[in-house]
Amino acid sequence: MTDDTEELIPISTCCLGLYGPLKRIGVSRENRGSNYWMDSSNFNTNGLEQTLQDGKLYRHVNALVVAHLRDNNLNQAASAVASATMTPLNVEVPHNKLIELVAKQGLAVEKDEMLRGIPSEALLDSSISTGYGSITAPRVVGVDFSAVHDIKGSSKSFQKHETRHVSEHKNVARCARFSPDGKFFATGSADTSIKLFEISKIKQMMLSDSRDATMRAVIRTFYDHLQPVNDLDFHPQNTILISGAKDHTIKFFDFSKTVAKRAFRVIQDTHNVRSVSFHPSGEFLLAGTDHPIAHLYDVNTFQCYLSANVQEIGANVAINQVRYSSTGGMYVTASKDGAIRLWDGVTSNCVRSILGAHGTAEATSANFTKDQRYVLSCGKDSTVKLWEVGSGRLVKQYLGAAHMMLRCQDQVSKKMIAKGPKAVFNATEEFVLSIDEPSNEIVIWDALTTEKVARWPSNHIGSPRWLEHSPVEAVFVTCGTDRSVRFWKETN
Repeated sequence: MTDDTEELIPISTCCLGLYGPLKRIGVSRENRGSNYWMDSSNFNTNGLEQTLQDGKLYRHVNALVVAHLRDNNLNQAASAVASATMTPLNVEVPHNKLIELVAKQGLAVEKDEMLRGIPSEALLDSSISTGYGSITAPRVVGVDFSAVHDIKGSSKSFQKHETRHVSEHKNVARCARFSPDGKFFATGSADTSIKLFEISKIKQMMLSDSRDATMRAVIRTFYDHLQPVNDLDFHPQNTILISGAKDHTIKFFDFSKTVAKRAFRVIQDTHNVRSVSFHPSGEFLLAGTDHPIAHLYDVNTFQCYLSANVQEIGANVAINQVRYSSTGGMYVTASKDGAIRLWDGVTSNCVRSILGAHGTAEATSANFTKDQRYVLSCGKDSTVKLWEVGSGRLVKQYLGAAHMMLRCQDQVSKKMIAKGPKAVFNATEEFVLSIDEPSNEIVIWDALTTEKVARWPSNHIGSPRWLEHSPVEAVFVTCGTDRSVRFWKETN
């Protein structure tokens, strides 16, 4: 692949889809003929008012686009648009205003089309149910970490949770992921299986007066990998679940089909697929592998793209986790060399490397906050850290959860499997959760004050391997070396 960024143009369709292809907004060339400059006598009052209104609208749209690009650290694109449209680069616009307007308008258009009987375009497979993802998850405003300073003693209380063993695999339960709407979660195992759970059924099982012994939380079980499953993700609009595994494959499962046990599409990668992440549009996905550069795939063509701007990354730096930001404008990788790297979601160029983010220990997880201004990372140095995206500055550090860098044993092959600690926000980003391995406890910090506000027994035999929180409500999942999957729900 050459350095020509034109090869990466398909990536931009998702980001630029917010406002169409970048171009100068103003009077078209077709209108700039000899009659373009008119004497005022040729204008009627309505025409003049309309022209003024149009100009005001264009300037407002330009400002929104420039501010959106600038605030998402796409500085080169912001400068280009600002220059082309004669918009000040430092124009003041409320944060994420463009996204809010597009979201509102998009929902209005979708509703109008539904009322008029116009079907939405089905991605990937026309037979897939369109019901999933059609209901927008409740919008939760993230915490503004820049607005509040650490104030000891002002920490919030984390509500007590009840927990339930909901299933177990035949070997180590290695990963878990919630669907974007929070209605489902899936787990992947070293036994190569994937289980899909419906949360409403689990909640019904947990009711004190529920005595329905026939109710099962697992609604699908998939078997199609040859080696352990490392990571999972849900398509943002369709009933598609993808998995990445040690057998160098990414597999697509349609969970709307009750009898489907195997993948309907497969991507064959060249490396162990450690992590997968869908772009918010669902048109692309990222694979973090034993290769130092994330592999970008077009979901429709399966064409793979690699960034050419990675000269500073070593040859033997595997990616432990890769995650897109909420808009797809950026993605982040956590690597075995201890670095956290931020990448431009349009060009796939590495825009910031936080080297030694976790010293010489591995960086095992990294996730953006909802507003994309911060990244929460976890490492095998027993620290959880919050980084400012714009500057790469360490903002907060959460201590008190030890990650012993131990490896667990595959209970079938008896081989040793690396354990990667994780840290996650709760749905409102007011709290941070992780695992303390020596005590086998779940540790919760107040995200703003960094104070520990709770420590709970994990109820697993051996510390959990994975902790995943719902994006929409106060529930989370743990799974681990004891093969079990536990569901946690806030008590009323």
